[in-house]
Amino acid sequence: MNILLSIAFVGAWSSGFIGAKLGSGSASTVTLLMWRFLPLALVLGVVALTTARSSWRGLGARDLFRQACVGLLSQSGYLLTVYYAIELGVSSGTTALIDGTQPLVAGALAGPLLGVAVSRTQWLGLGLGVAGVAVVTTADAGAATGVAWWAYLVPFLGMLSMVAATFLDRRSRTDVRPMVSMTVHALTSAVVFTVLAALGGGLTPPADGSFWTAVVWLVTLSTFGGYGLYWLILRRSGVTKVNTLMFLMAPVTAVWGALMFGEHFGTQTAAGLGLGLLAVAVVHRGDRGDRGDRGDRGDRGDRAERHDRGGPLTPRRSAWPRARSSSRRSGRPVPATPTGGPGEG
Repeated sequence: MNILLSIAFVGAWSSGFIGAKLGSGSASTVTLLMWRFLPLALVLGVVALTTARSSWRGLGARDLFRQACVGLLSQSGYLLTVYYAIELGVSSGTTALIDGTQPLVAGALAGPLLGVAVSRTQWLGLGLGVAGVAVVTTADAGAATGVAWWAYLVPFLGMLSMVAATFLDRRSRTDVRPMVSMTVHALTSAVVFTVLAALGGGLTPPADGSFWTAVVWLVTLSTFGGYGLYWLILRRSGVTKVNTLMFLMAPVTAVWGALMFGEHFGTQTAAGLGLGLLAVAVVHRGDRGDRGDRGDRGDRGDRAERHDRGGPLTPRRSAWPRARSSSRRSGRPVPATPTGGPGEG
């Protein structure tokens, strides 16, 4: 199941870069994003007020405000920079490649922010992933023409926004069901992009059929597929493993962009894909080895105690499979439910 979730996540998340490319030629970034989130927020809002009312039980104003901040960072901030970079002429593959540096940043910050260091094996996998990103980035940047140098800095802002959203969510002591978080995030983004579109005179959608094709593509594949699976896998498997999967977005998007839009793809891109796959395998294999060592060593009790306290690589108890209300934790964090990583069947 975890392998299938990982494959679906990589494909759905990569589709967002392709959808942005599809819509970039027919409307401005804020217009496209506004019409992506307005119908989505409406649908989720109706569901929240009807069939999913029990999911909101036990949540306070502080919990909803935190989720609004997470949505502002992970959807509004992240998507605005990604779409704007593509509008400026940065290819979908290159944008995904720059976004692929997210795992290194998340891994470096996991220790000081969440209190648990990343293992040496995981650092090796992260290093391999960065090498793969660098290989493909060099190839794509060399093939690009007519793009301002500062346009390549824009996706970095989006990457940092997503990292901040991830850690803000992980530091919460309240379990929030995915339906609640997605609804709050969508409503927040709908308000933000509607205001920006109104200020820029971009409220009216174009009549071009490719625009609405891009909107449907982005809502179904990117939001419900990619964004939903991101938070699901984050809760099941932890920060490092979900971010390691991000290394696969760059080469997958590069292949996709080459097939659909004729973007550059060559030997270097293929080599980067191989390094990305190797990085994922190393990190997931190292995590299995670490759990095996904890079971064999004599200091098992001490390690089990540290495991129960939770950390960046040990997910919070997921609210996804349980039909229960959210509750605020007091004192020590509730021990995490042991689950396998994305690469473990």
